[in-house]
Amino acid sequence: MSELKIGFGGGCHWCTEAVFQALIGVTEVEQGWIASEGQFASYSEAVIVTFDSESISLKTLIEIHLLTHASSSAHSFRGKYRSAVYYQDLEQKSAVEHAFSEAKVALKEKPITMIILMVEFKKNEEEFLNYYQSRPDAPFCQTYISPKLDMLRKRFSKELNS
Repeated sequence: MSELKIGFGGGCHWCTEAVFQALIGVTEVEQGWIASEGQFASYSEAVIVTFDSESISLKTLIEIHLLTHASSSAHSFRGKYRSAVYYQDLEQKSAVEHAFSEAKVALKEKPITMIILMVEFKKNEEEFLNYYQSRPDAPFCQTYISPKLDMLRKRFSKELNS
């Protein structure tokens, strides 16, 4: 097994967490905030995904990420919800850039999603972790998360846990 870690941010980390928890080959999803450097040094809602690259490709993970948040919208909440794929080192950056160039063709519009260095991560409070799994019938989950999971069932059924 070849386990790798990658960061994703773009929308509410509760939504992002649920999306990646649903995938075969994802072994862990840590929900919280990621900070980069320079103009992106502030924390933004995100997850760190640990995955088995032999079970699910980086390209597939990035494609799913791009399709499950407003990856082409420069809305006013981009400080809190930075659209990004976070890499850990230069070797990983190259792999992310390559996979991103292949994955973005799934979109109708050009993504604003950035590929940036993950400098720091702060895990969310325990009570908010596994948000969808612990309260799938909550109004927030039904309104925002369930539709994303429905889209995954239609488009990525082979990549989903039952």
